[in-house]
Amino acid sequence: MKTFCSTKALCSTIFALFFLTASVWASVTVSSPASGETVGTSAHYVASATTTTCSRGVASMGVYVDNKLIRVVNGTHLDTNIDLALGKRQTVVEEWDYCGGATFTPIDLTVANQGGVWVGSPTPNSTINSLANYTATATSSCSKGVASMGVYVNNKLLYVQQGAKLNTQMTLTPGPQHTVVEEWDYCGGAAFSTIDVNVLSNQKKISNIHASKRWNSWGQFAPDYVDCAPCDGVAWAITPGIASPSTTGNATRFDIAGTRPYGDVLFSNPLIGQFSTQGLPDSNHTLLPTLHNFVYDTDFYVSNASVTQVLEFDVNMYMNGVGMIWGTQCNNLGGKGWDIWDNVNAKWMSTGVPCTLIDHGWNHVTVQVQRGADNSLIYQSITLNGVIANINKSYAPFTVPPSWYGITVNYQMDGDHKASPNTTYLDNFSLTYW
Repeated sequence: MKTFCSTKALCSTIFALFFLTASVWASVTVSSPASGETVGTSAHYVASATTTTCSRGVASMGVYVDNKLIRVVNGTHLDTNIDLALGKRQTVVEEWDYCGGATFTPIDLTVANQGGVWVGSPTPNSTINSLANYTATATSSCSKGVASMGVYVNNKLLYVQQGAKLNTQMTLTPGPQHTVVEEWDYCGGAAFSTIDVNVLSNQKKISNIHASKRWNSWGQFAPDYVDCAPCDGVAWAITPGIASPSTTGNATRFDIAGTRPYGDVLFSNPLIGQFSTQGLPDSNHTLLPTLHNFVYDTDFYVSNASVTQVLEFDVNMYMNGVGMIWGTQCNNLGGKGWDIWDNVNAKWMSTGVPCTLIDHGWNHVTVQVQRGADNSLIYQSITLNGVIANINKSYAPFTVPPSWYGITVNYQMDGDHKASPNTTYLDNFSLTYW
């Protein structure tokens, strides 16, 4: 690295002045790990960044280890695990804005090869929703390694997973909860971390959405993908009350067919606000403005993955001329990855997270999203068949007619290049909101 100061003391002085000045305009807040902390060989980094000098905001964030850039994520939030070598490590969390500026926070760590449990989420003494994401890693001094990990809730063992990494969702009851994440090694040893949490009690849940008899549906086809009903070359059907396949004995069948290559069918259900199917019209406009968190949760059956181009799971909110579409799709035949929707630019953005479907069987998906104070759309996590992927990416909303008002959920099936007939099923479909 080139320097432009004549002495080491002068360089230090210039650096200090620059850092103090820059911190007034931009900041990187690191909530985990803490500088000076002793960690295991896998450290969980959680950080956020802001800037006031660039009107376009923060573009990306990254983590340096010993002056090497190890990880980069887009957006104002970073949540990732970094593998570290033993010993003293100099790490830095940095943000880069769209105007060419940057700010960073140094995090010096000691990495020790010792037995222990490092919990990425939830954080101790945090307030969480009832569907809690537990992620953790473990190390052991046992030469044979870690055998398994588990979660206790109020002194009862409720979950066990093999190996040295834990990634699961657990449903917790409202109020204070005493939880423990423990590891057991092959030598008979064990270690644990205590995670006391407070579970929110103001959540509401709309259940059995799949069984609603008031679904709206439209077809779409290239090149514009404008909603149409009926549509030339795209056909579809909804059939409730399916006993098999079903997880409850009351699934709903969704079909797509036709002659248009890559034709789509959008199934939509208005839950709150205009045309509510749940008796929640919110005519006085007092409910929607209070809502910031949503959990889309459903079982879905894939009959034939080889013709399932895309399956889409969306939460939509419209209020005061602002449109927010939390679009999430499993791009099965387009790379087997999860994509999320960029509202302003109207395009799908890859998350880099794999989406591997169980063919001829039931899958389970949970999508957690949030509305920021500025109506930004925050994609928090996607969980498929028990595997949690923390997304933590944010996008701006878009403009809609002021008369639009409500919350809807979508389920969409995209046809393949042959317009092959395809059937899927939904069961246990719910939306939790608060």
